[in-house]
Amino acid sequence: MTDSNDRAQKAREMLQGFAKHKDRLWIVGAAIVLILVGTRSCTSVEPGQVAVRVNNITGAVETITQPGLILELPFGVHSVYRVDASQQSFHMHGDKPVSDLEVETLTVRASDGSNFVFGDATILFQVVRPSAAELIRDSGLQHGYWHWMKPYARSILRDEFGRESTITVSNPANFEGATHRARDRMNQLLAPHGLEVMSIVTPKPHFSDEYEELIESRNQTENQLAVIDSELQRAATDRQRQLAEVMRDQNQKIQEKKAQLEAQLATALTSQTQTKRETDAYRIDKVAAGQAALAASQRTAEELTGQLAAQYEQKRAEIEAFKNQPVERVMERLGERLEGVTIEIQPWAHDASPKRLQVEQVGGVQ
Repeated sequence: MTDSNDRAQKAREMLQGFAKHKDRLWIVGAAIVLILVGTRSCTSVEPGQVAVRVNNITGAVETITQPGLILELPFGVHSVYRVDASQQSFHMHGDKPVSDLEVETLTVRASDGSNFVFGDATILFQVVRPSAAELIRDSGLQHGYWHWMKPYARSILRDEFGRESTITVSNPANFEGATHRARDRMNQLLAPHGLEVMSIVTPKPHFSDEYEELIESRNQTENQLAVIDSELQRAATDRQRQLAEVMRDQNQKIQEKKAQLEAQLATALTSQTQTKRETDAYRIDKVAAGQAALAASQRTAEELTGQLAAQYEQKRAEIEAFKNQPVERVMERLGERLEGVTIEIQPWAHDASPKRLQVEQVGGVQ
């Protein structure tokens, strides 16, 4: 009886304690529920991944490119799909395919009809992060987009490298150009689906043994031509150097001769200047002397002219005075002038009655 009472008393005490802490238990329970719901409502995006979150109620699609925790509501509200966005490799090597990213060797038919092989062609590609939603929509989940690489890569590489001949494809410049063209074409086709080709790595193409020998022979010939071209260039350089030396020597001689001629010219010009200066001085002296003589002659002429004019006036005055003299005075003067003069008068034989006399000067008497 006593044990029964004790158990009843303990039960009553437990009920009283439970009633006292009932509010706290509700809070703890609610916290636990919230923690569980919150844990189930979050998911993580790892580095190198891109997530696509779909709201199944509104149909909204969101692409998340940054790694970290993202919200994913439970009970079918959100659906989150993760895609590997790291750089991946597509290999073409070997005799048979191994996986979706490792297929058989690429064989190309050149434009001249011959075939060549790439031992190990590699394409580096990755998912375009902002276009992850289009990638999932077109290729599905996981790695469905891998199935696109084989047909696109093989057909485009065969097309672009097939434009080259077996001769031109061995040229690194043409080889690189074909690689760039193939990458651009693949990006045009894959970009709408959310993929991007980063680069295409192709080794040197291999041909048949016979053709490889021909290529090696051609390379040796090209090397010989390169050596010959180098020797020609060196000979041309030597020729230019020798011509430069000859031109230098000739220019030196020309400059020396020019200096001599310029010195002679300077001497001649100096002599010419001196001679001209002396000539000018002589001319000035002679002109001055001539002008002085001319002035003296002019003065003498003027004096003589004055004297002649005076004599003329004197004679004219004497003549005028003589005109007014009587005949006796005239005859007297005439006799004075004819003093000592013998006059012989002879008539002309055919003129018996001469009418004039001819007087000859005899003995210098006038």
